[in-house]
Amino acid sequence: MSRILITGGSGFFGGILKRRLLTEGHTCHNIDLVADVDTHGRLGTTQGDIRDYGLLRSLFEHGKFDAVFHCAAQLAHDTIDETMLWTSNVDGTRNIADACREFKVSKLVNISTNCLWASNLGHDVVEGELPNPVELYGRSKLAAEELLKDYERDLQVVTIRCPTIIDSGRLGLLAILFEFIQDGRKVWVVGEGSNRYQFIYAQDLATACVLTLNYTESDLFHIGSENVVSLGRVYQSVIEAAGTKARVAKLPKGPTIFAMKLAHKLGVSPLGPYHYRMIAEDFIFATGHIRAKLGWAPTLTNEAMMIEAYRYYAAQRAEIHARTDVSAHSKAAPMGIIRLLKWIS
Repeated sequence: MSRILITGGSGFFGGILKRRLLTEGHTCHNIDLVADVDTHGRLGTTQGDIRDYGLLRSLFEHGKFDAVFHCAAQLAHDTIDETMLWTSNVDGTRNIADACREFKVSKLVNISTNCLWASNLGHDVVEGELPNPVELYGRSKLAAEELLKDYERDLQVVTIRCPTIIDSGRLGLLAILFEFIQDGRKVWVVGEGSNRYQFIYAQDLATACVLTLNYTESDLFHIGSENVVSLGRVYQSVIEAAGTKARVAKLPKGPTIFAMKLAHKLGVSPLGPYHYRMIAEDFIFATGHIRAKLGWAPTLTNEAMMIEAYRYYAAQRAEIHARTDVSAHSKAAPMGIIRLLKWIS
C-alpha cells in the first residue's frame, strides 16, 4: 500500500478520492485551506495553503509520500480575488511539483478540466487538440498543465482532464437547478435543449486515479461518461425521479446569452463566460486513450448520476443552504439574478 498526499482533500472530489484510497488500504494525508471533517486511523490532515512552500517542505519531509493527487483548485464562481485564483492554481501547482522533485516523489496526478475549451468543436475532443480557454479559471488550469511538462524528466506526471464531476453531494451551481426542480418550477434550457454535454461520475474518476498508481508513464487523459443524451433529456429524467411539477421549458438562445453576458458584467450572476458560451453547445471528450492505457470504463450515465446528486440535495436541502466553511462544490452557489428567473417560473 502507498502513502499518498491529496491536495484539496476536504473538497467534493478530493474527499471522495481520499475516502476511496483509505478504503483500499492506502495511507493518506490531506492538505486543504478548508478543515477536514473526516477522521481515520490512516489519515493525516494539514489545514494550510499549497502556496506556502515552507509548509509543503515540512509536510513532504515527514510524509515520505509515494504519490500525490493534486485536486486543489480555486474556482471562478467561488473566488472574487483573481490573484488568489491564479496563484493558487498555477503557483500552487508549481510548488507541489517542486516538492515532489525535491523529495523524490515520483508520481504526480493532476486533476484538470474541460474548461480549457469553450466552444463546440463538432466532434469528440481528443487529447492532442489545442485548448482555447476563455476565462481565468480555464487559463490557470492550462498554465498549470503547461508548467508540469517541465517536470516530466524527473516525475511521472499524469493529467486527467474531466468534465463536470457529479455524485451525491455535488452542489455548487447544480444546487440552483435542484432547487428549481424540488420547488416544481420550470427548468430552463437555452435554445432547443438538444445539446449534449458530458459529465463524469465521481467514483469513475476515482477509479481512474487509483489505476494511475500502477501506470509507469507520464501521460494526458480525457475522461467522461458515455451514451450522452441531451441536457433537456437529463433534466427530464431528474424531474421524473423527483416526482414534482417541474417541467423543462425553453429560452431563446440569442437574447438569453446576451442577458447572461450583461448579468456577468454587472456582477449579479454566478454564471461566467464559460457557462454562457457552452450553455447551448455540445461538448464531449473522447475516452479511447484512457480506456486503452488504463483499462478504464465509465459505469453511470449522465441521467443516473444526476438523479443521485438530486436525491442528496432533496434530502438535506435546509442543512446544505446553511453551510459556510466548506468547498465551493459542497455548498449551494448563490443565485444572484437567477432568483428573478425562479420567481417568474
